[in-house]
Amino acid sequence: MTAPTPGRGFRPGSTPTAPTPEIASGSTPAPMTLPASTPADRAPHKRAGDFDTGGARIGVIIPAYRVAAQIERVIRGLPVWIDAVIVVDDASPDDTGERVTRPPVRCVTLLRHAANRGVGGAMKTGFAEAVRQSLDVVVKMDGDDQMDPRHLPDIVRPLLEGRADVAKANRYSSLTSLRGMPVVRVLGNGGLTFLVKLASGYWNVFDPANGYVATRGEVLKVIDVDALPERYFFESGMLIELGIQRAVVMDVAIAARYADEHSSLSPLRVLLEFPARLMWGLARRVFWRYFVHDFTALSVYLVLGLPLLVWGFVFGAQQWFAHQRAGELASAGIVMLAAMPIILGAQLLLQAIALDIQNVPRTPLFPPVRQPAAA
Repeated sequence: MTAPTPGRGFRPGSTPTAPTPEIASGSTPAPMTLPASTPADRAPHKRAGDFDTGGARIGVIIPAYRVAAQIERVIRGLPVWIDAVIVVDDASPDDTGERVTRPPVRCVTLLRHAANRGVGGAMKTGFAEAVRQSLDVVVKMDGDDQMDPRHLPDIVRPLLEGRADVAKANRYSSLTSLRGMPVVRVLGNGGLTFLVKLASGYWNVFDPANGYVATRGEVLKVIDVDALPERYFFESGMLIELGIQRAVVMDVAIAARYADEHSSLSPLRVLLEFPARLMWGLARRVFWRYFVHDFTALSVYLVLGLPLLVWGFVFGAQQWFAHQRAGELASAGIVMLAAMPIILGAQLLLQAIALDIQNVPRTPLFPPVRQPAAA
């Protein structure tokens, strides 16, 4: 197995810290660590520490913006085996940050942005703090209480056992799960799924836009964290970076949960911004995976297929306009000179896609944190 290539973000052996210019916690930029609560302060059904972490340090990052009504409930609902809770107040105009500090609370590190940077910017700050705290597994949970903490063991377990480097929740696992989702979200997420699969190379991931995701701490040291998008493209952008490093991403079936949260992501914005960014991400992944890190039959198919397809379309269009102006019919030879490159190019590109689907990463970058329990 080829060793992962370090990104330009958190390099192995370094101890990154959250950048102080973007963070302000009152008069001091340092993280605020809050006192730990007693087990009685937590949700009753979470009090039993029946999940074996094998000594791994597991943390939760919560990007928080306009979630004052839900943030306390989210923190108190976390199970007792969570070792660290990192809340990033992304310059929220309400009292989200103040509610985080209200007792009784879990042991929390509160970071505050001086200016709003979006969910991606908040996660990048949280990732820096997670690496500083040497967490083995980091779970992203939104502050609006959409993500049920009862699924945390299912999401974390594949990483602890070395079956995956990243685990993402999949809300499309059953019709029962879909009934709890707004129709607009089902249609919107479904429409982008194919493009995200194509751009990232994770054809096995069925809900790529889902933000309920667990990541091995070592992964944060090899992906290019600085290149991650700072707003709603964060989840898709992170998948593309993971695809460049060939990290193993696993789907975990969960049920969707929606309550009194409000999404500020505009469907029109998704339609206008996401396709172009996904195509750029596809170009980056293909360049690194199939022309820098490796060169395979897929690379040859792309080198031959793409020029043939483009040339056929350009030549065919030029000849069509020329013969239209002249009022003449194109000869069979001209038609074949345009059609054959298009047919061959399309076939080669389809074969490249088929090989890319077969090339989904299956060997995790890192060994297990703990061994699977004996049957």
